[in-house]
Amino acid sequence: MSKKAPLKIFSCTNSMDLTKRICTSLGVELGKSSCPVFSDGEFEPCYEETIRGSHVFIVQSTPPPADNLMELLLMIDAAKRASAYKIIAVIPYFGYARQDRKDKPRVSIGAKLIADLLSAAGADRVITMDLHADQIQGFFNVPVDHLYASSQFIPFISKMGLENLVVASPDVGGTKRANTYAKMLGTDMVICHKSRAKANVVDSMTLIGDVKNKDIILVDDLIDTAGTIAKAADLMMEKGANSVRAFAAHGVLSGKAYENIEKSALTELYFTDSIPGKKESTKIKYIPIAGAIAEAIERVYKNQSISSLYYG
Repeated sequence: MSKKAPLKIFSCTNSMDLTKRICTSLGVELGKSSCPVFSDGEFEPCYEETIRGSHVFIVQSTPPPADNLMELLLMIDAAKRASAYKIIAVIPYFGYARQDRKDKPRVSIGAKLIADLLSAAGADRVITMDLHADQIQGFFNVPVDHLYASSQFIPFISKMGLENLVVASPDVGGTKRANTYAKMLGTDMVICHKSRAKANVVDSMTLIGDVKNKDIILVDDLIDTAGTIAKAADLMMEKGANSVRAFAAHGVLSGKAYENIEKSALTELYFTDSIPGKKESTKIKYIPIAGAIAEAIERVYKNQSISSLYYG
């Protein structure tokens, strides 16, 4: 009688701390691997133990630089060549997800290209969280398990005891996400409408809905330079809101993000720990997701449903 293939979890460089917490939640040891770097910056990931016939889960978020993505691809390829039974890429933050459509001439659809690269490298399945757009799942030719940070955020918000709670979307594109939170929390919703002068620069913003004397919860999938979220918070306070807090799955936090956050009217800003924090901030707090990802990994390994893990 054949025995079930063993479960092994490995981490790439960028997500080492998160992977260790995932392994602790599952009660398994972190797989042994290394990533020697040559003097020119080229690197060569290597497994330091046998993975033949194993279910191999490789954890790596893929924010810039591109080395994070390249290391993941090389780890997947190495697992395939080492005769792993199944290779599952666990990508808490899926980089390049904002390049999900051709919205002007002569541009690439980066998210589709990354999906193709992961498949070509040898990934049999992808586990990720809060894609910039749900339809990115359709770019893959392998199964995608899409987790939602709302499974961690909504219980947390419910326990905050905020009176006059209202959920807000910082832009029209996030309306569906904000509506999900509003339904789960039993609150009203407001929307900010923005226009951009260029990438990462908000030109103007208007508010749709009433926020006077309300405690606002802004929700988004990611925050990069924090220009949009800061402008939205300032606008809502000008319109008479009691307080403004924000929840986003991924804290990319590039450019003047920390400066924009500190100067803004935001009371607090919550992220998951899908991307390691770059520096301290009095306003930024992190909500751990290792337990949720560990549960998803276990259910995938046991061929069980994971739809009960999140609020979709």
